[in-house]
Amino acid sequence: MARVVLENVTKIFDGDVIAVSDFGLDVANGEFMVIVGPSGCGKTTTLRMIAGLEKPTSGNIYIAETLVNDVPPKDRNIAMVFQNYALYPHMTVYQNMAFALKMRKFPKLQIRKRVGEAASLLGIDHLLNRKPNALSGGQRQRVALGRAIVRNPKAFLFDEPLSNLDAQLRVSTRAELKALHNKLQATSIYVTHDQAEAMTLGDRICVMRNGMVQQVGAPMKVYEKPVNRFVAGFIGTPPMNFFAGRVEFRNDTACFVFDSPPRRTIKLPQPSKAVLANYRDKKMVLGVRPEHLSLHPFIGHADNIITATVNAVEHLGTRTDVHLTSETGPGFVTSIDPHLGLNVGDTVKIHIDLQKIHIFDSGEMGKNVTLCE
Repeated sequence: MARVVLENVTKIFDGDVIAVSDFGLDVANGEFMVIVGPSGCGKTTTLRMIAGLEKPTSGNIYIAETLVNDVPPKDRNIAMVFQNYALYPHMTVYQNMAFALKMRKFPKLQIRKRVGEAASLLGIDHLLNRKPNALSGGQRQRVALGRAIVRNPKAFLFDEPLSNLDAQLRVSTRAELKALHNKLQATSIYVTHDQAEAMTLGDRICVMRNGMVQQVGAPMKVYEKPVNRFVAGFIGTPPMNFFAGRVEFRNDTACFVFDSPPRRTIKLPQPSKAVLANYRDKKMVLGVRPEHLSLHPFIGHADNIITATVNAVEHLGTRTDVHLTSETGPGFVTSIDPHLGLNVGDTVKIHIDLQKIHIFDSGEMGKNVTLCE
């Protein structure tokens, strides 16, 4: 196990394409860090630089306190699990798992012991004599994990390893991977575009956009206190709702006035008043998550209401997501009790939990000004 540190790492490909820019991240010894972001944001390039498969244009990478910028991949003592499993089709499961140890000239008894222990841990000891084409996707993924485990590396690197599995198997394998990490307590860096994977797997998550770090923190902290509008909209399913408008003060009360007619006004939490005074009469964006909108009043602020029309109803078992168009123009989503009956075309009053709202600067990257409290 080892601490992994990236200091101001930048990667520029031919043609002046900036894949990663001034990237900084400190992964603690034994931590499960998930790097999450949309496709093309630089996640895999970052992972490949840690592995030594790409060389950073500038910046430094440390593994176990050792600068590894010029250390070849084979000497970094890390193990990488790929999206496509990368198993040798002509070899058995045992041979695939033992290959790296055999290349390093480990004694046969030690190889057999390590492979046996890893196979038992992963529940694939009955598959050791099969070849990859005789395995299911989930079994192949376990073999790829086993091949990494037998090496006893300083760190594990995962490049979207569950993306080729079906939805149900992805959920079960995700739980197994988390349980496996709890047993091994190994430093792990996991790349995904799936924010559900990030939230469930990571001790901490690192949200990326356009090659840059947006926010690093515990999953629930990032969810509840997003630093900007991008993070707020990317983390969460369904995503956060956004309403354009401006902050105004009426009789010393901070209010948010929606842009679209009839320009409805709602009161804002007064503890935020001092911060919001700096944004008086400026164009801002109000953000609120679907679960913080309700058909019923919230205690203490029953008058903060949006009138809306139901466009679609999605029954998801444990909850129902209702897509609406507000009287102020934009569409939004609320999550409600699945037993509440709503139909397309219904007009409803939606109550806002003011203790859970966020106010952002305008623009896609607008900062969350309510965090300044």
